[in-house]
This record gives sequence, C-alpha cells and structure tokens, in this order.
Amino acid sequence: MDWLSALNRSLDEIEKHLEGELDLAKVARMAGCSVYHYQRIFSYLSGMSLSEYLRRRRMTLAAQYLRMGEKVLDTALRYGYESPTAFNRAFQAVHGVAPSEAKKEGVSLKAYPRLYFQITIKGAEQMEYRMEHKPAFQVVGIGRVVGASMEDNAEIIPQMWTEAVTTGVVARLSEIITRSDQHPNGILGVCGMMNNEWKYYIAVASQPSQDVPKEMEKYDVPESDWAVFSGTGKMPEAIRELEQRIFAEWLPSSGYEYADAPDIEAYLTPNPENAAFEVWLPIRKREQA
Repeated sequence: MDWLSALNRSLDEIEKHLEGELDLAKVARMAGCSVYHYQRIFSYLSGMSLSEYLRRRRMTLAAQYLRMGEKVLDTALRYGYESPTAFNRAFQAVHGVAPSEAKKEGVSLKAYPRLYFQITIKGAEQMEYRMEHKPAFQVVGIGRVVGASMEDNAEIIPQMWTEAVTTGVVARLSEIITRSDQHPNGILGVCGMMNNEWKYYIAVASQPSQDVPKEMEKYDVPESDWAVFSGTGKMPEAIRELEQRIFAEWLPSSGYEYADAPDIEAYLTPNPENAAFEVWLPIRKREQA
C-alpha cells in the first residue's frame, strides 16, 4: 500500500466526518499507525496540529452555513459544540469575528481548504541513518502519562525534562547508564504505550537484573527493527528539525511505516548548546496493496 495514498485516504475520512463524531482511531488505522503516531506525523507533514486542522476546516464550513442563514446555535451543534460559548471562541480564533458577525455583508472571513499530502523533491541536505534490529530491552527512569494529544505533550514533556534536571533525576540516571550494542545509549526520551495509555519516560537502558532506583519505574521496550538517525546541534531545535525531516522527507519514500514500538530520542552528550543525539524510529516493511 502506498503510504501517501493511505494518508490521503485518512484525510478523506476526516472530511466525511467533520460534522458529527470523528473516529480518530479508525483514521489512524487507515494510515497504518496509532493515534499518537498519526497526530505526530500529521503535525510534521502539515505544519499544524491535527486539532488545529479540524478546527480550521470545521469553522470554514461553519461560516458558509452561517452565510446561508443558518442559526448560530444550529451551526454550533452541527460541528459538535454543545456550548455556544465554546463555538463562539473557536469561530473567533479562526475568523477573528463572532459567528453573529459572519452573516453581515462585507465581513472578512477565512477559508481553509482540505489538505492533500504529496512528496516534493527539494534536493535537501543529506540525512545520515542506519538500520538496526534490537532484541527487547528494559529502560529505567521516571514516567508520566501524556495521552495522544500533541498539544498536551508539547507542554508536559518539556516540563518533565526541566524537573528532571533541577531535581537531580538526570544526574542519577547518568550514574546508572549501562552501555551496550543491544540498545540505545545515553539519556533516553521514550514514548510508548503502557496499559493502554501513552507514557513518556526520561530513562536509561538497564539490565533486567538491575535494581530499580527509588521513585523510578521500568518499561520493557519490545524487540523491533529501527531506523536510527544521528544529529548534532542546539537543543531542542536541532532534534525537532531532524524529526521533521524524517517524517516529511525520509519516511514517505522509504518503503517503511511505524512498527508497534515506542519512539526513542537518545541524548549522547550533556551540552544542550551543542548536543549529539539519535532518533530511533521503530519501523516495519510497508504492506503492498
């Protein structure tokens, strides 16, 4: 199955259900990945979060119904807003005017057409990567439930790192790093599924027999194939730029898709101004239609 075609079919599904309830799990399955991974891929490819795209599309169509004379409350209910206040806030965020103003002649409104994903050949700079197969391994560290919302993650995860540095967690993890060619090395950022919840861990790989330090927990990373990308630069901008290139340039034409394993960021050096790092992307061969 062509991955870009699958992504565009998922956008078709979104478009069909802008009114009513959207089954995001179904949309993600059409693209061959989890809800979390789908939202992450979407944000990197489109430059906006999925929730923002949904808001823009719904408010684009809402403005059209209001212009045709539909009542504000009816339009709010059409797009899943039981509270007129919430609808008013969403509408103003997109159009800059209240829904009641949209009916007036001469009022400027915004229109956001549906997206289509495609590959663009830009002749960008090279990307260094290697393919690895690793057996299951264990990581030890601190974890927090983050959910599938990329907006929430953008707040929770940086706060976790700040707290981990200031409270000495990162320093303690540095003392128990077990270096091996059987797993990623360095201080790890691991995002995976545990008990049907997405959790983010600041951790290090460890031996199964190793004691878990107080106030920390362990997580078992399953056996998987990985595409490993290396980079250097100022954090967090450098790693975010690399991840965007992975999803926008490498993954669409690679013949691979997400596997059922967590994303891993491996920080190999401690200097945030000029860090060395790796991005471990769990992969599997893409099924052919």
